[in-house]
Amino acid sequence: MDRQPLFLSLQGRRVAVVGDGPIAARRAATLLSSGAKVVLFAKKPHEEFLGLANRCLRGDLAANDAFEHCALCYFAPDGDDAPDEALVARAKAAGALVNVADHPELSDFINPSVLDRSPLIVAISTGGEAPLLGRMLKARLETLIPASYGRLAALAGEGRAALAQKLSSHSARLRFWERFYEGPAVEMALAGDENGARAVLDHEIWRTRPDGSSPDAEVRGEVYLVGAGPGDPDLLTFRAFRLMQKADVVLYDRLVEPTILERVRRDAERIYVGKKRSNHALPQEEIGELMVKLAKQGKRVLRLKGGDPFIFGRGGEEIDTLAGHSIPFQVVPGVTAAAGCSSYAGIPLTHRDYAQSCVFVTGHGREGPIDLDWSTLLRPNQTVAVYMGLAHLDFLMGEFLKRGADPALPAAIIENGTRSNQVTVTGTIADLGDKAKAAGLKGPTIIIIGDVVKLREKLNWYAPSPVN
Repeated sequence: MDRQPLFLSLQGRRVAVVGDGPIAARRAATLLSSGAKVVLFAKKPHEEFLGLANRCLRGDLAANDAFEHCALCYFAPDGDDAPDEALVARAKAAGALVNVADHPELSDFINPSVLDRSPLIVAISTGGEAPLLGRMLKARLETLIPASYGRLAALAGEGRAALAQKLSSHSARLRFWERFYEGPAVEMALAGDENGARAVLDHEIWRTRPDGSSPDAEVRGEVYLVGAGPGDPDLLTFRAFRLMQKADVVLYDRLVEPTILERVRRDAERIYVGKKRSNHALPQEEIGELMVKLAKQGKRVLRLKGGDPFIFGRGGEEIDTLAGHSIPFQVVPGVTAAAGCSSYAGIPLTHRDYAQSCVFVTGHGREGPIDLDWSTLLRPNQTVAVYMGLAHLDFLMGEFLKRGADPALPAAIIENGTRSNQVTVTGTIADLGDKAKAAGLKGPTIIIIGDVVKLREKLNWYAPSPVN
């Protein structure tokens, strides 16, 4: 994020608008509606200025102090006219932050597309790179966020002061509002019954407990075991995202992509619990104990795991611990590495002409490589996906060969699958180990073995970003 989004109060502050055309007129109208004192620099105002010009202060560009005391300055040149960069420099020298329409390289800030449901405001910016895309997204949100949400936001604003007097803790107030937004007052406000909704809000504030909970509810924590997928944040489920916004504390490991962690509620406590092969920040048993401890403190605990928690993610062990202590929990499946990484590599795990079954196995046990059921893995017309096999790649490929597998059987290894730095190496079970070493792979990886790997050259669609 190279620009910081802000909502700036302009009430009573001077803002300059330079331009004669409709863009300048619309900008002046928006600024006036926000309470700004608009200083207008327009020689021949467009007809859209009708009714606006007399509400603006008139400025003179020839004056040395034209931009003095202006907090912002908008330049809206007509049509394809180039902006007057000398004027832009004058405004910046006077201390104003500058926006030049269609010229982000000259601008100190970008004016976003705005969805106005006052006091609820949604602003969308593409950093000046694709303003039409921002407007298209705004149009979609117009249909998703009705005007009644503004009434709901205003209602909540009316109750903030009273709630702050009742509850001094930020987390307690947050818990109250989460409960309130799931209650009956919301539907009343959205339906236009503002008086009824206000009465419910006042009653709920009066009866709420010091920790923000309802007297009708037992105060207890909960654990959310959430699969974060292999890396691409777009693969998160809606349910995963919703619970990520509710959690008070998150336990995460190294397989969770940082961009996914950024989607967790910003004020949630973050605790790193590992895990890397043979180097665990926190042993598995202690992770379970920590979840129990936090939940018993009444916290909502997000256990965020790469991939799917029930496919080689030890999620079953973790909820077994929770169940043993009667801790309530939810499990949210995630896109497992075999499915996500193979898809992004252009390798279908099954294809009618090549494979009618697929087997998931792990290549790493507690003490190193494990003894797999090789007879099952060597069946024809089958794809094998090997998790956590990079460290024992030569051993695994060697075992396939020792047990009669065709040395020309196609195989692939995918590192950082679905991420911007994804690397895919293809070969055969005879040479995949050497190719992986030559590529300098470090993990995390997934190994795909089977004739479906032949399809990669034709079906490869994903273009990861070049690694710097």
